Amino acid sequence: MSLAAPSSADFVAEICAEFPSFSIRKKRGAPLQNAIDVFLRVVTLGGMRTYLTNYHTVLFGTLWVPDHWDAMSELDKVILLRHERIHLRQRKRMGDVLMAFVYIFPIFPLGLAYGRARIEWEAYEETIRATIEFLGVDAARALKRGLIARFVGPDYGFMWPFPKMVARWFDEALERISKETR
Repeated sequence: MSLAAPSSADFVAEICAEFPSFSIRKKRGAPLQNAIDVFLRVVTLGGMRTYLTNYHTVLFGTLWVPDHWDAMSELDKVILLRHERIHLRQRKRMGDVLMAFVYIFPIFPLGLAYGRARIEWEAYEETIRATIEFLGVDAARALKRGLIARFVGPDYGFMWPFPKMVARWFDEALERISKETR
């Protein structure tokens, strides 16, 4: 059985109650976001070309969004906001300096970024959970191929180059979360 999703505005208000300084800002024209885009293009040898146009990024309590944010459905926004709220909670738990260190360095910044993979696994479990709650298990199961590609490809700097391990994580998370949401 699927639940009705709250409006994205209601969910943003919920996030702001937990994180009072939270805001949503557009990536387009933001100097830091443009610098990150150039950096990612260089270090991934052009593999990550969609940072400004496809990715939503939480930095220092702000959700930086691409232009298509306004065209997203309410449900897609809520599912994405649930993922990003996990990153806000991680930031609160670790602090900015430690979270940045863990996200960038352990073990290597590119190709074997275990710290970044762990951070993203936790947030993507919330994406799976929200998808199951609002759209059902089959919709969540359909996320598998895309998530594997994100973990092993340039989107996150080839952070975990073991597709079978990512697939196993996904299958275990899907099974556990499916049982929790019944």
